Amino acid sequence: MINVRNSLRMKSNEMDINMSPLIDLVFLLLIFFMVTTSFVRETGIDVQRPSASSATLTKNGNILVAVSRDGTIHFDGQKIDVRSVRAHITRALAQNPEGAVVIVADKVSYTGKVIQVMDQCRLAGAKRVSIAATRSGESG
Repeated sequence: MINVRNSLRMKSNEMDINMSPLIDLVFLLLIFFMVTTSFVRETGIDVQRPSASSATLTKNGNILVAVSRDGTIHFDGQKIDVRSVRAHITRALAQNPEGAVVIVADKVSYTGKVIQVMDQCRLAGAKRVSIAATRSGESG
């Protein structure tokens, strides 16, 4: 005859691992890392940067403005006119007052256009304006 009491006792001694709290914890960690991660903002165009042996890497939040080989200016993925650079930079500096402006100019772009963009950035109130370059020997 089957002993019901013994079969119930045997089942109660088995250990189960409850996965629900573990899954909840993994989702909380995933949400935490997604919220705290800062994403790199690109200029929206492919630019062949000039190389320089004295190029240094900056790690703070940068405001990127691109000047293509044909002289068009791009900011935040959109083509803009040189006259609107100042307004865009002023707005970006209001969101990130410590941000440095980096002009990502193609190595064959017009120097006059790059100087105009740099001038507009300074007129907008940017204290740190630099031109992006790759280190000699790197491709970019």
